[in-house]
Amino acid sequence: MKGLSQGPRVLLKRLRELMAEALEPQERLDKIVQQIAQNMVAEVCSVYVLRSDGVLELYATEGLKKDAVHLAQLKMGQGLVGTIAASAQSLNLSDAQSHPAFRYLPETGEEIFHSFLGVPILRVGRALGVLVVQNRAQRTYREEEVEAMETTAMVIAEMIATGELKKITRPGLELDLSRPVSIEGDSYGEGIGLGHVVLHEPRIVVTNLLNEDTDHELKRLNEALDSLRISIDDLLSRRDVSMEGEHREVLETYRMFAHDRGWVRKLEEAIRNGLTAEAAVEKVQSDTKARMIRLTDPYLRERMHDFDDLANRLLRQLTGYGPKGGGGLPMDAIIVARAMGAAELLDYPREHIRGLVLEEGAVTSHVVIVARAMGVPIVGQVTGLVALAENGDPIIIDGDGGSVHLRPAAELRVSYEEKVRFRARRQEQFRALRSVEPITKDGQRINLLMNAGLLVDLPQLNESGALGIGLFRTELQFMIASNMPKLEEQEAFYRSVLRQAAGRPVTFRTLDIGGDKVVPYFRGADEENPALGWRAIRLSLDRPGLIRTQLRALLRAASGQELRMMIPMVTEVAELRAVRELMQKEFQHLSRFGYELPKKLQFGAMLEVPALMWQLDELMAEVDFVSVGSNDLFQFSMAVDRGNARVADRFDNLGRPFLRILRDIVRAAERNNTSLTLCGEMAGKPLSAMALMGIGFRSISMSPASIGPVKAMLLGLDVKQLSDMMNAALDEGFPREPMRHLLENFALANNIPL
Repeated sequence: MKGLSQGPRVLLKRLRELMAEALEPQERLDKIVQQIAQNMVAEVCSVYVLRSDGVLELYATEGLKKDAVHLAQLKMGQGLVGTIAASAQSLNLSDAQSHPAFRYLPETGEEIFHSFLGVPILRVGRALGVLVVQNRAQRTYREEEVEAMETTAMVIAEMIATGELKKITRPGLELDLSRPVSIEGDSYGEGIGLGHVVLHEPRIVVTNLLNEDTDHELKRLNEALDSLRISIDDLLSRRDVSMEGEHREVLETYRMFAHDRGWVRKLEEAIRNGLTAEAAVEKVQSDTKARMIRLTDPYLRERMHDFDDLANRLLRQLTGYGPKGGGGLPMDAIIVARAMGAAELLDYPREHIRGLVLEEGAVTSHVVIVARAMGVPIVGQVTGLVALAENGDPIIIDGDGGSVHLRPAAELRVSYEEKVRFRARRQEQFRALRSVEPITKDGQRINLLMNAGLLVDLPQLNESGALGIGLFRTELQFMIASNMPKLEEQEAFYRSVLRQAAGRPVTFRTLDIGGDKVVPYFRGADEENPALGWRAIRLSLDRPGLIRTQLRALLRAASGQELRMMIPMVTEVAELRAVRELMQKEFQHLSRFGYELPKKLQFGAMLEVPALMWQLDELMAEVDFVSVGSNDLFQFSMAVDRGNARVADRFDNLGRPFLRILRDIVRAAERNNTSLTLCGEMAGKPLSAMALMGIGFRSISMSPASIGPVKAMLLGLDVKQLSDMMNAALDEGFPREPMRHLLENFALANNIPL
């Protein structure tokens, strides 16, 4: 084995000399491919570089036709080279032409070559190009040859990343990591944020790649690993781990990785092949990440994030970089992350955060829910941003349009600054309405409530002018905790919420986990349709200990006060009766042990499942109040996945079918004299909130930031006039005009601000 490992070392030594020579970029690349071909005993060696337009261009070759350089091109995903770049995985083929992805480029003259080894040129897990060797004879390249190619590709990656190849790239096509970049993503939280990049667990950029002393580098690696293991053990032994936002399960996973011999062997092998300790960590990190990046299982993707974080911690040990956070955080921080936990976001000073950008995640992911509660703009699915951004880069996040602008041009920044000033002026106008009673032009009082789920939300009760909390999502406490919150912890939390609400009504929704709301210490079975699966009350009734603990905590926290609680995802009225039975047992238990009980209990249900539309009177008779969850009710009624961009906007929640459903619920509540509210995205937008008032809703709950715009709308609204127009339009047998247009025209004709 010792003889086999000399190849990479000899090659890297020669490459080090080439990098030190005063050569033009093309000449340096040409000599690099010559050296690789010679070292690998290959008849062909080629380098393809990714351009800014997503095309892989042949930049240098030894063995193919020289005329093809800068002419031969493949798109990402096209041919073997495009497949390697798109997947960030190597291809080792004895007969390349028999591979289904093979694409013949006649200008290269490669038809006479059969064996093919291509490796991605990776930097921080991102493919910047492809390095290829070929031979006429059919053969499979040995594992150590693949390792040598992957190691060599790191040197070329550094050339690309530092911009050395700009001179030989056509203007405008260079993959310049310092030029302005705009990326379209998905809007997860409205608003505009201007600030500077703060990379969550920022990567350490390794520039010292090639080692001079293998034994010294192995010693450095082992010392850094020892320090890393000790730091993780220290964190796990501390009693205040959860208070600092560290997830115990994550740390246990870190400890497992840190002691994993397979991982350590890969690091040691990379050092023996000629890399420094930090370059070895980056190489193994990139290789592992490139393999795992295509995983779809959310649990496994979280484990990928754990591994990525661990590798960064090890790099910081090796390079002497300090941990994240601290006093260096700018006042206008835009947090940029591949993925992160909800608790990790709360570790940052809230007053500094101006926005959140995620490469991954969904609108329902834990960190997004918490960020929305904090009122910051959020954009997700911003692929590739982490690799392009550096700490301190200027950045604009447009949570309204779902776009991110990194290192924006001056004119773009000026345009967004004006937008921010305009929004600020509007917010000042809304703040002036805080103490104004929410009464419509024709004397109808509308209860404007806010949604919450964390203690950090509660100061907004006063700031927004909300009359109370119409939806308190109790699951957020569970989602940001490292372990299942104990009875005493839940009780203290709910008691604090009620104390800070200072007598204003708070409606607690019992635990709504399961489906896509996965908590770190509770894993259900994988489901094809999690939104329709084992979640919310279904899960709680199957695990009665879970809901009984929560009911007991709520009853104890509300001693001597009014307790309002509602059950999510109710499908049959029998489920409510089952919860009542459990609650009665908790009443008896607390009475037996002398606890003071709430002076009044208001028991409610969320109407989110269409099946309840055929149990409306029975439902209204069973509960004290009903809260319509418009997001899920619309999703289930129209068979629309809100997370699927292809269908999410296909149907309108202001269309006649859904408004008729909501009107039927209002009429049932009036018939049974049952209190009714609605919480969901419809409540927070002035036009749809206006429509809700028109069909009879007098209580709606929304995000705190939406209360001002909705109140400004209702103050100029004649509800009776609107109701007459809407009821006539909803009863039309053959409607000619969409309801949305009618509502917009009504607002325009009556000078109602939207």
